Amino acid sequence: MKIALMDSGIGLLAAAAAVRRARPDADLVLSLDPDGMPWGPRDAEGITERALLCARAAAAYEPEALIVACNTASVHALPTLRAELEPALPVIGTVPAVKPAAAAAATTGSRVAIWATPATTGSSYQQQLIEEFANGADITGVPCHGLAEAIENGDEQLISAAVEAAAERTPAEARTVVLGCTHYELVGERIREALGGSGSGGPALQGSAVAVCAQALRRAGISPDPGAAPTGGLTVLHSGRTSTLPAAALTYAEGRLLVPAPAARR
Repeated sequence: MKIALMDSGIGLLAAAAAVRRARPDADLVLSLDPDGMPWGPRDAEGITERALLCARAAAAYEPEALIVACNTASVHALPTLRAELEPALPVIGTVPAVKPAAAAAATTGSRVAIWATPATTGSSYQQQLIEEFANGADITGVPCHGLAEAIENGDEQLISAAVEAAAERTPAEARTVVLGCTHYELVGERIREALGGSGSGGPALQGSAVAVCAQALRRAGISPDPGAAPTGGLTVLHSGRTSTLPAAALTYAEGRLLVPAPAARR
């Protein structure tokens, strides 16, 4: 049993950790693109080209499903990836959890904030999501300058500064915050604390990792089994080459979950 995930960088860790928790016995193939990152500044054709490289490299390992753990690649490259790989390989995209957040907020009259990269915040893609799924909810986009890059590099000072700056731009009335970049789930607790809560306190955070994991297992015909023996292996690809997890990945709990304890301590 094998599940593959792809992203330009370590934003795929949250979804990979969700798969690991749901199926500890599943082998994981992580296809990253350090040679081509970041994907965000590229045009749609360039993003699709890099995404295809990562997808083809992962597909060579014959996984049961491929998760595109990147909002940008899902927007621009998903149709091309599916046209080439499906139906033999189910391809699951990642969409910010605007729909469930708006649905919950509409019933309570509370406000929703969407934390995303500056490019995504100002994009027609995010605006279309809001128009389609707002359902009467008051939704505010919050551009998070430099946060994804700081998380990618594991830079604690820059992460703290970027989180604090985004928190200051978040309406105080927002009781739900959608994490519109897969990187942000890696620092979810720090985001919650910056917004005035910890643990179960503060605004509810809506990520996509758990839902994407569930969809991937469903498409692959695999039932969740969190109690399975933790025998799953890990293959890491860097722009198609066999490699290891970037050092920054091991600064996050999700990254450490994916590797044996001795490797995580090195």
